[in-house]
Amino acid sequence: MALAQLGLFLALLTPVFSSLAIKVQDIVPEDDEISALGLVSSLGALAAFLANPVFGRISDHTTGRFGRRRPWLVIGAIGLTAGLAVISAASSLAVVAVAWFLCQIFANAALAAFTASVGDQIPVLQRGKVTGLIGVMQNMAILGAAYAAKVLGTDAMVLFMVPAAIGLVLVVLYAIVLPDRPLPQRPPSVGGLRTVLGSFWVNPREHPDFAWAFASRFMIILAMFMFTTFRLLFLEEQLGLSDEQAVSVMATGVLLYTLVLMVAGQLAGWLSDRLHRRKAFVGLAALVFGIGTAMLITTESVAGFYAAEIVLGLGYGVYAGVDLALVLDVLPDAENAAKDLGVFNIANAAPQSIAPALGALLVGVAGGHEYHLLLGAAAVICVIGALSVLPIKRVD
Repeated sequence: MALAQLGLFLALLTPVFSSLAIKVQDIVPEDDEISALGLVSSLGALAAFLANPVFGRISDHTTGRFGRRRPWLVIGAIGLTAGLAVISAASSLAVVAVAWFLCQIFANAALAAFTASVGDQIPVLQRGKVTGLIGVMQNMAILGAAYAAKVLGTDAMVLFMVPAAIGLVLVVLYAIVLPDRPLPQRPPSVGGLRTVLGSFWVNPREHPDFAWAFASRFMIILAMFMFTTFRLLFLEEQLGLSDEQAVSVMATGVLLYTLVLMVAGQLAGWLSDRLHRRKAFVGLAALVFGIGTAMLITTESVAGFYAAEIVLGLGYGVYAGVDLALVLDVLPDAENAAKDLGVFNIANAAPQSIAPALGALLVGVAGGHEYHLLLGAAAVICVIGALSVLPIKRVD
């Protein structure tokens, strides 16, 4: 399970954190880089927003001897790999945008099935420990994505396809060993537009704890992607680094971030299970992440950037180690977890669609090459995300 998480996110996040930016820089004029990257990233996030809930519902209702989750793990991984191959060979922004949109659809078909399999397989008393490990693996994938450009170079075919191949192999291996029992009978369903729209909705009045958890995740992911989408450009423009220097500094910063995160995530997940508490960990983590974001406002050196990355790693490590366990504890219907987890994934995907456009707008308002307004807004959003867990009642 952990290796599948690593592989899927390595294939998906290498474009998000490095290779898409490099590809866009090769295609468009320098003055259009930020807006072009924001457009491509927003379209991809829109696809994730649409695909994850729909494929979550489809996964819950899939019948056949291969189980509910396995078919979509394999189909999604193959489709993502094919889409990344198209991007690597593309010579126009339009092809990159369409292919990235399709990549996100296939990736979220696999992701919806994968996340549901966590709820299917993991007992309640082990959720913090296991989801902590899964969170660590996701962020190890971020580390791999950051180092990809440094290790693999800037050749598009290599930079896109090596992570994609690793992801494909690990996800398919997980699909093979997954004890995914077939449904004994086809579940009842209501067809048509009502079913499609229902894939995107959980009534917040009937399930307020789920709604507050959704709000908290939405805020934290929005704040994170407001910065990470432009991290490479931030290093080049705010710290005055060359392309090669920025790639190297980013890789080292993400290494520090990930090392701290690995320790914090595993420890937080374990403590959360032992203490039977989730809210305090999630709220404190969001506040610490906000502090790390605020530190970047005054950063004028590489050392300052590294210090901020360490604080960000501590905050997001604790958050990643506990938040999914909290979400699984407040699901409205544990028997059809993929549908509700698909709805919850909107809190991951929608902010990713909004963040690039909002970030580009705030950078533009600040003068086009200044990031203090963007970072200040992100820090405030983190505080709101921390406060959003307080009303949750079903878990401590």
